[in-house]
Amino acid sequence: MSKIFRVALCVFTLYLTGCSAINVEKKYRSNSYDNRIQWIVLHYTSADFEDSLHLLTNTAVSSHYLISEQPVKVYQLVDESNRAWHAGDSSWRGRTWLNATSIGIELVHPGYTEQAGERIWHDWSTEQIDSLIVLLHDILYRYQLPIESVIGHSDIAPQRKVDPGPKFPWSRLAQEGMIRWPLTTDIDFYEPIFLVELPDALWFQEQLAALGYAIHQSAEFDEQTQRVISVLQMKYRPSDFSGTADAETAAILQSLTEQQKQAQEK
Repeated sequence: MSKIFRVALCVFTLYLTGCSAINVEKKYRSNSYDNRIQWIVLHYTSADFEDSLHLLTNTAVSSHYLISEQPVKVYQLVDESNRAWHAGDSSWRGRTWLNATSIGIELVHPGYTEQAGERIWHDWSTEQIDSLIVLLHDILYRYQLPIESVIGHSDIAPQRKVDPGPKFPWSRLAQEGMIRWPLTTDIDFYEPIFLVELPDALWFQEQLAALGYAIHQSAEFDEQTQRVISVLQMKYRPSDFSGTADAETAAILQSLTEQQKQAQEK
């Protein structure tokens, strides 16, 4: 009997009997593991519902969830156990290509429109954000994800993405305990200090990297640094997200990195 025939006969026998080819013992379990899901990444679609649905179901782009705007409804497009193609070339806290370790949520929203060479950013509906909050709480609970697990597409790809944009209510997520927020007492204390002497470019780059942003330590306020600063400002100080390093931005960074350090030391 040839080797090929024996293999074929074995496979055919297993097919007929429904028996497993190997007896797997599950008596012992390792404690050294964690969830594949580490992050939840938020996006806007820059399109209406029909175009968004087509993009996310009939092209190479996908997300686990889509939240429509009018009426508000949550659609699951990809099972959470599978990888969706929403993050692209991305990096956060040393991890790259975050499709493998994240859940992607797309929200139907236009983002911005161009008027006379200026970007006009659109507001978010309260109902849509309310639905997002419920979904986030559910995912965070099921995977037991810690605070700061919810991030924006712009956080993980600051050189090429701006969504969910400066109008997105990150402060609402902070109120829900999903992200940290700069403390008013810290801002009041540090901003006057930084007004007297603004930290140099390397300090800003080190603080941004400590939060999780991918940034080259060039020690200069170059274009890539301005883009990351702008993304930070969109999130925590949307009234001015020019990307210019200033005393208030430095105080925001100081507050956030101090809170993160204190949490890590506990």
